Order: sequence, then structure tokens, then C-alpha cells
Amino acid sequence: MILEKTTNTVKIGGFSHIRSVSIGGGFPVVIQTMWKDRLNFSNLDEAVTRIELLGELGCSLLRVAIPDIQSADIVGRLAQMVSMPLVADVHFDYKIALRCLDFPIAKLRINPGNIGGKDKTLVILEKAAKHDIPIRIGINSGSLPADIRKKVEEGLDTSEALVQTAERELAVLEKFGYNKHVISMKTSTIADTIKANRILAGRIQSPIHLGVTEAGPLISGTVRNTAALITLLAEGIGNTIRVSLSGSMEDEVIAGKEILRAAAEITSDNKRLKCSGVKIVSCPRCGRHGFDTHSFTAKWMPRLYALDKDITIAIMGCEVNGLQEAKHADLGITGAGNKVLIFKSGKVIKTITSDQADAAFEEELNKVCSKAEN
Repeated sequence: MILEKTTNTVKIGGFSHIRSVSIGGGFPVVIQTMWKDRLNFSNLDEAVTRIELLGELGCSLLRVAIPDIQSADIVGRLAQMVSMPLVADVHFDYKIALRCLDFPIAKLRINPGNIGGKDKTLVILEKAAKHDIPIRIGINSGSLPADIRKKVEEGLDTSEALVQTAERELAVLEKFGYNKHVISMKTSTIADTIKANRILAGRIQSPIHLGVTEAGPLISGTVRNTAALITLLAEGIGNTIRVSLSGSMEDEVIAGKEILRAAAEITSDNKRLKCSGVKIVSCPRCGRHGFDTHSFTAKWMPRLYALDKDITIAIMGCEVNGLQEAKHADLGITGAGNKVLIFKSGKVIKTITSDQADAAFEEELNKVCSKAEN
């Protein structure tokens, strides 16, 4: 088992109606995502519904971009409507950050390098400390301070530049005596992301947020994030993750869950890399398939991933290999032609027609979930 790098614990939320989430200090790695669209006062009810679904899928923190004061007011109102801890993401204008802190925002994300200087950062810290709100310092390769950016142009390694920037910003917080902070250093390259976080993890005790920024669409973005995050998580580095994708928030959360699950399998660290919920085993489909695994998986995936049950579900394309390859599954489905088989632990329990598949599968799924509760 790989031991976690020693970090402080930062508690996020836990006041008023907001759920409490602990990051670092041996607590399980936390999955988060970022709201993808503009919010306005007229669509907050729809946002609440979707945020509840994200929570069911396994998201514990939701970051929201705050480009202006009006957005701060809108997200402030949203924070009063949901139990999900919201993270206000602010750049360029410290007054926007100050306005966010008037609401039940659970965490503030700033980049001191573009917020207006140390004096503005200190004003934010004073108000955050007054309200006991944690801060995430976000360092990106595209927003390095001018002097460090010049060093990069002169040959300084990008990963070292990120670390130097992070240490500079952390020094401001430490001078102020504010230790409720999380740090992140993100680039769009796998190697720099890994190297920078390795270096920083050896120098600090702050919890670290991991991710590869601008990673791309679903497939390439998931691959790139997986390569970087599993490497670091397997070394005990990282306390919270976001899989940045040019795709849906739901896909980001699901990808994050599977990355944690894979890292846990590699390291056997089932405490820190805890990932509860359904594990889906499904075959890729081939010319021998008799059951449409693609459409069935797509239809059932949101429901299955929202179940907080440690069970394995198999969706197999044919009865030739399906039963044996998935005999470890708590529940499985396969078929040939108009015949569909429902099986448990490799044994067929029902043979039905294709039009009965969904109803029969749901009935047996409810039984498996009920048994898992006992």
C-alpha cells in the first residue's frame, strides 16, 4: 500500500445547510467538477435539480466561475438553495471575491497572480478568515507572474516555475497566518503536471488538488487525466481531483470515480482512494454480439452510477462468453436474438424476450440493492 503524503486537513462547508467535506489529513480523495454554463436567476431551479444528480453520482464539490458581480449574486442565491458545497472561482477583480464571501460560499478559488497584487489578496484573506472560508490557490501555466514567466522564456523548467509560483503565493497566506487553504498546479501537459506536483508535495503540507487542464474531449481528456492522476495518486499525492473535459459535468464525475477505483486497484489503498458505488463491467461488442450492450449501457449508466451500492453489474454482448467472463457480477444481462438472459454470479435466473429486458433487469436490480443494504 502506498502511504499518503502527510497533509493538513481543510474542512469545507459544514455550516448552515451546507454539507461538510474534509480534504487532506487522511480523508478519502474528493471528486469535484465545474459548472459548465452561465447561470441566471431564472434557471436556478433547474440547476438545483442537476446539482442533486451530480451529488448522487459522487461529486462532493462544485466549482462555479464568477466573472462579474451579478454572477456573484446569482451563485450566492444558488448557494442558499443547495447543500452541495460551492466553490466560487474568481479572477482579475478582488471585489468580486469579496462579494462572494457575503453568501454561504463554501470555498473561494483565486489566482493571486491575477487578482490585483498582494494588497488585494490580503483584503480577501481578511474577509475569508472572518467567515472561516477556505481558499484554493490555483496556479496555471498560462497565468504565471511576469518575472517567473520571463525565467521560463530564458529556460526555467515549466514545472519548477509552477512550484516557485505556488511557494510564493503560499508564503503570503503563511505570513497572514491563514492555513485553511488548498493548492493546485495545473498544466495541459501530463509530464509537467506530474513533475510539478511531485516537487511541491515534498515541500508542503497543504492539501493538493489535482487535474490536467484543457485536457480535451471525452476520450482524449479522460486518457490524459488518467495518466497523470493515477501516477500521482498511486504515489500518495493528491487529496481532491477534477477530470477536466470538453464534455458534461456528469462525465467528469464518472471519470473521476473510475480513476479513483483504478488507483485503488493498483495500490490496494481502499481507504484514501475510496470509491463506493456500482462497478459496471460491459463488453465492447463484436460481430458475435446478440445483445446491444451499447444502447443498454447508455440507458442505464446514469441510474447505475447514482446508486451508492458496492455491487458489480455486467452488461455482456453474447451468451457465449457473457456468463463466464462476468460470473463474479452480482447481476448481469446478456442475450441472443430476441432472447435475453438475466444472471447472478454466473447462473441464469431469468430468460425473457428483449421487450421485457428493462423491466426484468430493474426488478432484479432492486433485489440486489436491497440485499446489499442488509
